[in-house]
Amino acid sequence: MPEKLTLGLIGAGRIGRLHGEHLARRLPAADLLAVSDIFVDAAQRLAADFGLPHAYADHRRILDDPAIAAVVICSSTDTHAQMIIDAAEAGKHIFCEKPIHLDLAEIDRALAAVEKAGVKLQVGFNRRFDPNFRQAREIVASGGIGEPQIVRITSRDPAPPPIGYIQVSGGIFLDQTIHDFDMARFLLADEVEEIFAVGGVMVDPAIGEAGDIDTALITLRYRGGALGSIDNSRRAVYGYDQRVEVFGSEGVVTVANAKPDTAVHLNSTGEHAALPLFFFVERYTESYLAEMREFITCVREDRTPPVTGHDGRIPVVMGYAAKRSYDENRPVKLSDIE
Repeated sequence: MPEKLTLGLIGAGRIGRLHGEHLARRLPAADLLAVSDIFVDAAQRLAADFGLPHAYADHRRILDDPAIAAVVICSSTDTHAQMIIDAAEAGKHIFCEKPIHLDLAEIDRALAAVEKAGVKLQVGFNRRFDPNFRQAREIVASGGIGEPQIVRITSRDPAPPPIGYIQVSGGIFLDQTIHDFDMARFLLADEVEEIFAVGGVMVDPAIGEAGDIDTALITLRYRGGALGSIDNSRRAVYGYDQRVEVFGSEGVVTVANAKPDTAVHLNSTGEHAALPLFFFVERYTESYLAEMREFITCVREDRTPPVTGHDGRIPVVMGYAAKRSYDENRPVKLSDIE
């Protein structure tokens, strides 16, 4: 295996730029050779900013390059499955941002192409690589809290995305809660079998007019008997609110919000401390680096990636179960979606 993994980046938007900077400047085992975007100006800016030799409008220029061994897919969600198929058929290993697609049949087509080609696929559920959440999982797995009984996940964004994004994202359960569905599986290493969801429009009426909700509470029933809850909001005025708790027969493990500093100031007016980090890029910088580092290592050492295509599919099923539950006001089994 060469000293470095050669890669191409497909998509030069916000998340593409984040991965592009990491691959070009912060991951010594990576050699980022090219970027493509249908808006070629964005690809050219990214290439210029990070010193890449090639920028294209057509992603097939990357796939046709024999010098490139792997691709990182950061294009729009509706293109992910076809990009995976194209990359697999070109013999490239694949890192793809979540979700693989909003259509389960398209996901299955993509996964079949990956299996047929024998290439590796890692899906970008970066929160698994956050050191705090990983430590919580390890404590649970080691028996540190006894038998898990209750999982609580709080995930609230500092501000809602643009309405144009909401109209094409698949809705809150498939673009925001999808991370929490993956975290629910990750923390217990157990599968959820039933979901019940309630929600409403409490942040912005325009979100309701776009056919979505902005506030949700979801309960989970695990196969192993544990219960879970997820609460979501599109707007937490104090910052990016990301907390988890796993309670068990012998104890509890909690993960609090990340803050710029941990200083606490007390005076005659009260107790004062920093608010949570405000944006996902700040909160999860290290986890984005860690997931990409792991992908590179898995390709170079011929290991199965820690977040497989199967792991990418299940949260989409969970999202559809939650949506059906909300629409029909009843618990929904994941097997009903399958």
